[in-house]
Amino acid sequence: MTDTETMPIEDYLAEGGRLTSPDNVPARYRGELLRLMASFVDSALAGSAGFAGVINDAPGIQERISAARIVLEKTDHAGQVLAIMESFGADGGRYAVHHPWADRLPRDADIGAARREGDMRLSVFHYPLQGWVDAVVMNVLMGKAGVVQLRELSRVSYQPLAEVFHRILPRETRHLELGLAGLERIAATPETRAAALASIIYWTPRVAASFGHSGSARYATLARFGLRHTPNETLLAEWQADVDAQLAALKLL
Repeated sequence: MTDTETMPIEDYLAEGGRLTSPDNVPARYRGELLRLMASFVDSALAGSAGFAGVINDAPGIQERISAARIVLEKTDHAGQVLAIMESFGADGGRYAVHHPWADRLPRDADIGAARREGDMRLSVFHYPLQGWVDAVVMNVLMGKAGVVQLRELSRVSYQPLAEVFHRILPRETRHLELGLAGLERIAATPETRAAALASIIYWTPRVAASFGHSGSARYATLARFGLRHTPNETLLAEWQADVDAQLAALKLL
């Protein structure tokens, strides 16, 4: 007899148990897991589509190569998670093309952490990029957030998904490193430095909103299922400390 047959499923998951197949996933857990995966896939597709639009704004060949690599790998990451969604019955072929992922709200919009109907991307991916410097700043700030969030997601209780996030994390870390290298060059030039400071002011609260609300009731539900382990406010504080240290090192704070 297995552990899941001798204790309630929430107790099993709360104690670090893992599920490995759609066949043994309870209905409520399935719904929350699919929501989590949809948010990641939509965010990756929207992020990739947005960054693709600034590849030709890059100031040199190496920067264009780096930007193209980020676009390619973020799309691949979406595909890896979408494959797991397909094992739960999602229509992957339709899913990837059903929404114009490059669409953005006006630059001065402010939607907080809200999601839009039929689109599970994080709210930060609804805002447009304005040129190369702005794209690099956003890539660094959201890249740091992504690494913090992926470390959390790599502990999810659905084992196949945890394994995918473990594979994705090193590549997303590399995307952040590419962004930091670009931001260092930008910070060294007075003209681009001023633009970077303006972009930091714009993107910081929008990236911060991607961590969700402090004291979230939904977090408690996800924690019971082993789909989350660290509260939103703790992840946000970790991100803010990382960002402050990096920007201070570049004299951008």
